[in-house]
Amino acid sequence: MRYNRHAEYCYVYVLRSQADHQFYVGLTRDLPARLQAHNDGWVNSTTKRRPFELVYWEGCRNESDAAQREKYLKTAWGKRYIKNRLRCYLTG
Repeated sequence: MRYNRHAEYCYVYVLRSQADHQFYVGLTRDLPARLQAHNDGWVNSTTKRRPFELVYWEGCRNESDAAQREKYLKTAWGKRYIKNRLRCYLTG
């Protein structure tokens, strides 16, 4: 999957903390800049869990769709979806 910096897209992303191996779900219009902000400690909710790696992302055509998808991925069903989707990656 290749990232395409396109102003019309909003991205839902999943980061994995290399410190505690927990996931963080968020949304942004600029994926590389947002990942850098997390790893540089500019995001208060994740600063103590650095560093992060980007493990999954989806592009949406508008922010409201991305916000709905982000909300879903933060539910128990959404967390299960992410773990199933990343099963091969997580088991090494």
